Amino acid sequence: MIKKILYVGSKYEYSKKEKGSSLNKKAFYDNFIELGYDITPVWYDEDVDDLQIRLLQLADELKPDMIFFILQKQQIKKETLKTLQEKNNFLVNFFGDDQWRFDLYSKYYANYFNVCITTDKFSVDKYKAIGQKNIIRSQWASLKSKIKHIGVIYKYDVSFVGGANSYRKWFVYELEKRGIKVACFGDRWKNGRVSYSEMEEIFSTSKINLNISNSAQFDIRYLLSSPINILSTLKSRKNISQTKARNFEIPNQGGFELTEYVPSLEDYFELGKEIICYKDIDEVVMLIKYYLRHDNEREVIKKAGVERARRDHSFKNRVADFMIEIEGVYGK
Repeated sequence: MIKKILYVGSKYEYSKKEKGSSLNKKAFYDNFIELGYDITPVWYDEDVDDLQIRLLQLADELKPDMIFFILQKQQIKKETLKTLQEKNNFLVNFFGDDQWRFDLYSKYYANYFNVCITTDKFSVDKYKAIGQKNIIRSQWASLKSKIKHIGVIYKYDVSFVGGANSYRKWFVYELEKRGIKVACFGDRWKNGRVSYSEMEEIFSTSKINLNISNSAQFDIRYLLSSPINILSTLKSRKNISQTKARNFEIPNQGGFELTEYVPSLEDYFELGKEIICYKDIDEVVMLIKYYLRHDNEREVIKKAGVERARRDHSFKNRVADFMIEIEGVYGK
């Protein structure tokens, strides 16, 4: 049975101290603690100089039942992982971007772990094809929230929280040309970055919360709006949209979600009844105008989405669920 965990991940968002605690720390590390595990962290954005040595030493000293990784780049060397395996450590990694990173990254690391956790149902067979048989499908989620979502006094008709990029700026500009003003928050927007508590307040006090993809986009109108857009799209490696934490954060934190459709989103929400999806700029304009006019219908959908997210899609749910599956492999 797994009780003692050595945790390897980032302490700070984007590994920058000024941005505060990382979502991964709050999502996984904190919930391991809440679930009663004995956990010791190795923060790869703090122990940079001697990271490999420190990890190997702690593994020898603590003799953990599991070493849990959330690797985002090459923070841990393959040689270090191989040494840990040779010493019979039980290694698990959470691969959170396999929709676009499996062929670029995950497949080169997968077989250094006893168990791989993927958020992409379409990558499960890819893992099996390279010889990794212990694959668990999980997903991003949200931190828990109890913020009020019924009888709310709204501040915004439409809002968006997320960093600005060329596509998102074009998208918002197109909405404004069609008479829809969007209050935008995040890096490189006029309102700037907001804290998690501020984000929660924005979601709950917006009639409609947009979730705009940050992957490469192929809308011909966007591409032709600037030569730079064509170049950046061709260069982008992130060419497939994916389900991310934001899909769960908006309803969990009391908001009505209008999101770009991504494959497998229907595995987590009843589309059209708990969240609403769009496929392009024309459809999102139609949907925004419709749901701003039909308050009662919007509120019914919001309530259903909030209840579903809070019941099924917290990170504590995710950790508890994948640990049950990991125990099944660990016991073999």
